[in-house]
Amino acid sequence: MSRGICPRVNCCGTVWTLTIVIFALVVIDAEAYSCHEVKTAFQLRQVGPPQRVPETPGTDVDLLVCKHPGPSCCTRKMEESYQFAVKRETLHNIHSYSYELEHLIASHSNAFQYMYQYLLSFSQGHLSSLLEGTFSSLSRHALPHVNQLFSSLSLYLRGANVSVEATVHQFYDNIFPLVYTQLINSGVEDGVMGGSEAADCLRMIRQDVNPFGHHPAVMAQELAGALGAGRQLGLALEEGVEVINATEHASMSKDCVKSLVKMVYCSHCRGLTLIKPCAGYCMNVMRGCLASVSELDQPWRRYTSLLEQLTLAMAGHHSLELSLLGVRGHVNEALLHAQLHGPLINAMVVKVCGLSTEEPTGMQPTSPEVTTSSITSSPPLPSAAPSQPLPEQWQGQLAHLKREFLLHLQRYKSFFAALPEMLCEGETIGVGSTCWSGDGVVTSYTGRVVGNGLHAQRQNPEVKVRNVDPTMVEVKERLELFIQETQEKFPHLGDMEAWEELGSGEEEGSTTDCDDEDGCQSSGDGHEKKSPQEVPIERKSSDSPPETPFIPPSVHVRGGSPSASQVQPWSLALLFAGLCLQRMLF
Repeated sequence: MSRGICPRVNCCGTVWTLTIVIFALVVIDAEAYSCHEVKTAFQLRQVGPPQRVPETPGTDVDLLVCKHPGPSCCTRKMEESYQFAVKRETLHNIHSYSYELEHLIASHSNAFQYMYQYLLSFSQGHLSSLLEGTFSSLSRHALPHVNQLFSSLSLYLRGANVSVEATVHQFYDNIFPLVYTQLINSGVEDGVMGGSEAADCLRMIRQDVNPFGHHPAVMAQELAGALGAGRQLGLALEEGVEVINATEHASMSKDCVKSLVKMVYCSHCRGLTLIKPCAGYCMNVMRGCLASVSELDQPWRRYTSLLEQLTLAMAGHHSLELSLLGVRGHVNEALLHAQLHGPLINAMVVKVCGLSTEEPTGMQPTSPEVTTSSITSSPPLPSAAPSQPLPEQWQGQLAHLKREFLLHLQRYKSFFAALPEMLCEGETIGVGSTCWSGDGVVTSYTGRVVGNGLHAQRQNPEVKVRNVDPTMVEVKERLELFIQETQEKFPHLGDMEAWEELGSGEEEGSTTDCDDEDGCQSSGDGHEKKSPQEVPIERKSSDSPPETPFIPPSVHVRGGSPSASQVQPWSLALLFAGLCLQRMLF
């Protein structure tokens, strides 16, 4: 009996054991080919709703980009999500690299404007103190015209359509009636002050009578030259910010987006969520996607050189500071010239405007800044030289902002050529023994790595560049036009002292910019040689504010007037004290 039962039990046990083993193998096999990791990556990278990812790989999936004959964890809906995600991620990465450059230009634009307003404020206070202390009879009615003068110069430096020459001559036109009644012929004060016809007549004939000699013309010429470079530098910095902003919103073609999906996400469809693209493969994709952006490389290099030249023209030899600090001296000389030639001026005014023939008062300033013997009929000088040289400490402080800007600018000359390479570095690409080639896992990328620009993309094996981005074409044309107009407006910019003489700031061992024709193009493995200046930019998070360039404080000068030999040294000492205080506080 027992013998008959046992074989049946053994048979049933064997079948049950085999069934369990088969079931376990099926479960293990199913687990090995699940899409769990793909769903996790889909959710962590915020590609789309995790419900779009299937639980297990499917076969015969109708895909457009990530086509593969074997099982796939992707669906058509997932491909659509991948396209939106990869476009968003690429634009974010571009912005993260351009953020530092944009901040450099924008913050220094603000810093230069603060410096301009600081110098204008100081010069305005300096001139006001001259009128209050030396020509007190003029000050009450003349100060509004002083305010108008410096307000117009401030607008000019900010890019407004203002003429420096017209502003200076308008200032002298406006104060001529005051000078005539207070310093030349006080007997007609009641009939000239205010908006009378006599006052209008004096303003109209001022340039014909020429009561102030050559001093208005020299002052206008100096200010126009020095402030013109500062104004153009401000406009150039604004132009640079607009170029960067346009680059951050560059459009991406359908071919580009599909190539990006193939490079970044198609490996996920096979469950390979950790594999990274090969370096050379990434370079081809990024250079194809940024072909229109790379066309900005040459005009951008010319633009950065233009910024250097404008900065040197504005700040070199302290021309802007000296021209603004020289306003006080020019006005003082002009008023003394009018006093010395009072009888002749009065005779012409009486003849033209029909005013009283009372003899000029011959009033003298209470505390002249320059002796009357220093005013002669000598021909006008090209510029007013300072009475004493600038202190060495002052030169160092004023040069700091300029030098800092130019040193940082050197790093970004090749920004648009280096941008594709910057997007294909670090954790973006595979650095191990294997990498993703777009079609599978390989030990090295064997495709040809093309160069930058539209022309080179004809040989690009990964991205088809069919059309040029019209926005980038417009940006390039506008930048080239700005460079051309600036060079026409300032034809002698190239004659400025070489930047190398001031210290280029290049680190020891650095070399010149490198392009593909110079041996920087990669070989088949996708690794390229780099110039130290080619990819110097680190990705910045837009959440962490970088350092702000030095911003000088506002200064208002009040009180009497020192002697001529003390005017400029004391002015510079006060400015230097303000700069030192700012640096100590911050």
